[in-house]
Amino acid sequence: MNRLANSTSPYLLQHANNPVNWYPWGAEALQKAGDENKLIIVSIGYSACHWCHVMEHESFEDEQVAAVMNEYFVCIKVDREERPDVDQIYMSAVQLISGRGGWPLNCICLPDQRPIYAGTYFRKNDWTSLLFNLADYYKQKPEDALEYATRLTEGIQKFESIAFIESQPDYAKTDLEVIVGNWKKYFDKTEGGMGTAPKFPMPNNWQFLIRYAHLMHDEELTGLAKLTLQKMAYGGIYDHLGGGFARYSVDGLWHVPHFEKMLYDNAQLISLYSEAHTWQPDNLYKQVVSETIDFAVRELLSPEGGFYSALDADSEGVEGKFYVFAKEEIQAILGKEAELFCIYYHITDEGNWEEEQTNILFKRGIDTELAEAIGISTDEMLASIAASRKKLFEYRAKRIRPGLDNKILASWNGLMLKGLCDAYRAFNKAEYLELALKNADFIVSNLIGNNGRISRTYKANTKAVAFLDDYANIIDAFIALYEVTFDEQWLQRAVKLTDNAIAHYYDGAGGIFFYTADDEEQLIARKSEIMDGVTPASNSVMARNLKKMGLLFDSEQYLEISAQLLRNIVPHLARYGSSYSNWSMLLLDEIFGIYEVAIVGDDAEAFRIKMEKNYIPNKIILGGKKGSLPLLHDKFGDITRLFICKDKTCGLPVTNIAEALKQIEA
Repeated sequence: MNRLANSTSPYLLQHANNPVNWYPWGAEALQKAGDENKLIIVSIGYSACHWCHVMEHESFEDEQVAAVMNEYFVCIKVDREERPDVDQIYMSAVQLISGRGGWPLNCICLPDQRPIYAGTYFRKNDWTSLLFNLADYYKQKPEDALEYATRLTEGIQKFESIAFIESQPDYAKTDLEVIVGNWKKYFDKTEGGMGTAPKFPMPNNWQFLIRYAHLMHDEELTGLAKLTLQKMAYGGIYDHLGGGFARYSVDGLWHVPHFEKMLYDNAQLISLYSEAHTWQPDNLYKQVVSETIDFAVRELLSPEGGFYSALDADSEGVEGKFYVFAKEEIQAILGKEAELFCIYYHITDEGNWEEEQTNILFKRGIDTELAEAIGISTDEMLASIAASRKKLFEYRAKRIRPGLDNKILASWNGLMLKGLCDAYRAFNKAEYLELALKNADFIVSNLIGNNGRISRTYKANTKAVAFLDDYANIIDAFIALYEVTFDEQWLQRAVKLTDNAIAHYYDGAGGIFFYTADDEEQLIARKSEIMDGVTPASNSVMARNLKKMGLLFDSEQYLEISAQLLRNIVPHLARYGSSYSNWSMLLLDEIFGIYEVAIVGDDAEAFRIKMEKNYIPNKIILGGKKGSLPLLHDKFGDITRLFICKDKTCGLPVTNIAEALKQIEA
């Protein structure tokens, strides 16, 4: 076994028996490269990555390929989920070189870590040829290699950097209209989502677009958002037997998933469908949230209350094998109910995707129309489908399961905690709050030290290392947990984390947060995460957190940092809306204002539940039977009252929801 054998990362452990002499990222490997003047291979991936597995089987398990790697290079394996800071740097390199990125990410570096070449997946022969060529290039022309590495590293350091904007602009609805107007060119108005293929759910995109559609009264966008939510839930990207979403679909119909299931996707999709149900109530949204939470509890929840990271795309070495069915298999399990089930989920004898005689469950069309065409009632059809799904789920559970990545990451648990709070707000199910509190207690007990510093991963006897997204997502989740409990301990914890993030990550001169702390390992570049992607950028989450915290605590410091962050980013928003959706949500709040809804008194919880039934995306909610927040001062009394405040001004107190809503609508 190589030096990965003692790792706690499931991804690194997958490579522990490779003939490649892998090292984990760290001083030992970097020292060896310097001492021996060898190029470094930095190979980055994650445990649920299908093409990472393919390259491992083709190249890293091959003795001859390994011999080349071991002879000429120091080989380092990196789990991108444990070390996103390393991934961020070398992903910038591959994007600068090729204009695209992805995993596996393979970067060839000088002994001082500066890259000279980067790519993603390589076939075995291409990989071997590349290594020979680069080893020879470094031997024959070291000065050229050094010059190229210098230029590329300068590019990495400047990549996605932003300018400091000093003056405060006036924001207007026209700014939002330009962002969305440019964005609309990319929407798929037939199948939902954006572009053609592959298609990613992009939950934060649709959360912004739902809010925009509501506040700007955009009927076209309302229809498109509802279409997208339905198509994703009907498609094969959604697990119709076990709940939960795969990472993306390889086609434009949401039909064929890339089968890995990630905690961060499902956490955000719980939030999205929960909010969508409050916006436009739909039993489909409620079902998706319920089944996705059930999936997360069943498959990803640790005994201690933390959530694991992912399920692999592969089982038994075959992508998607756990999830697909042959028609004859379904017929044998369901008997006479199979015909209806096969019609409902488009199951065919030849198979409904490229793998012969295998089928991915997916829906198209409307239940009422299908039931009418078949000649049965909708209720009868759905009852039969539900019973069949249960039988197939129980049958599938006996198969060999996909691999589990049992890392517990602070950042992704923050997303999941927020999702559970959002689900509780939308559906008022006590078990969602119980689960959220259990997860929050896990985070506090295991991922946050007495000094208020976070550990990114849950593992014993290791130095606490964390990144800005760990702080941002946990702060966001603690604010959400306060809003559904009125327990101020969660805000006090959020304050401590916020102050630590400002102290160790914020660059006042640049008006932006760095991704890495000032007292952690310094790499060849100290980067900032600015653009929103499959998860929101840590800077955009912090900007929104600081806005909320500034209002809740009447903190000018928090509000000014939030305003500075947004000022710096606004010039970029119209260029590509999908990459700035979380920033655009903050811009929405700036333009429409944020309502501070204070509910105080003995019946505050009952009033909160009623208030949450109304879709008010630009609000924060606070109160309870007691509280110390500035806005609550002198507001407690004998009866339960609501105060609607905005821009440091509160309306007259009212004693019912209807009167409160009039102040919001005014």
